[in-house]
Amino acid sequence: MMQQPKPKIGVLIEEHFDPSEFRRFNEYFPTQGFEVEYLSHLWGNDSLTFTSNPTDGVIEESVTVHTDVQEVSPQDYVAVILIGGYAMDRLRYQAEIVPGQPNQAPAVQFLRKCVASKDLKIGTICHSLWLFCADQRLIAGRKVTCAHNVVCDVANAGGLVQYDGNQTQEMVIDGNLITGKHPGMVDRFMETIIQEIEQMVAVSS
Repeated sequence: MMQQPKPKIGVLIEEHFDPSEFRRFNEYFPTQGFEVEYLSHLWGNDSLTFTSNPTDGVIEESVTVHTDVQEVSPQDYVAVILIGGYAMDRLRYQAEIVPGQPNQAPAVQFLRKCVASKDLKIGTICHSLWLFCADQRLIAGRKVTCAHNVVCDVANAGGLVQYDGNQTQEMVIDGNLITGKHPGMVDRFMETIIQEIEQMVAVSS
C-alpha cells in the first residue's frame, strides 16, 4: 500500500538566513508530520547553495535549494514561512526596475499569490517582514510584530506593529498571517503555526 505524501511547509530562503531558525525548522516540523521544502529564486540554475549569518565569525549552516519560487504554487503547501536574518531583503531584489510599477522580484510575486490564498498559513519571524514591505498592498492594515530594527520599515509600509509596553509583541496572529518577534521565540512560533494548520483542517473537514 502506497504511503500518502506528507503535507509540505515551504520556507523561503536566501543568503544570510538565521541559523537557529533553520535548525529548529528542520528538527521540529518533521516530528509533527510535515515535510520542509526550501524555496528561493534560483536565477535559471538547477540549484543554489546559501549560507547562514555567521555566529562569532563562523558560518554554521548551509542549504542547497532545488525548488524555484517560479515553479511552484501556494496550493502545494499548507504553510509558507519566511525565514529570518537578511534573506528576505535579498529576495526582494529586482535586476531591473520600471518606475511606478510594483516590485516584480519572483519571490514578491510568489508572496502575492500566497497572500491571496485563503487556506494558506503564512509565517514571518524577526526581519522577514522585509519581503512584505516590497509591496505596501501586502502588509497595509495588517497587525504584525517584528524585530525592533525593522519596525520603521514595517510601519512605513502600512503594517500595524503591535506593542507590549516599550517592546514589540512576541507573537501576533492576524487572519492567515502569523508573525513572530525574534529567533528566541522560534519554538512558540512553530507550535502556533502547527496549531493554526490543525484548526484550519478541523474547520474544513
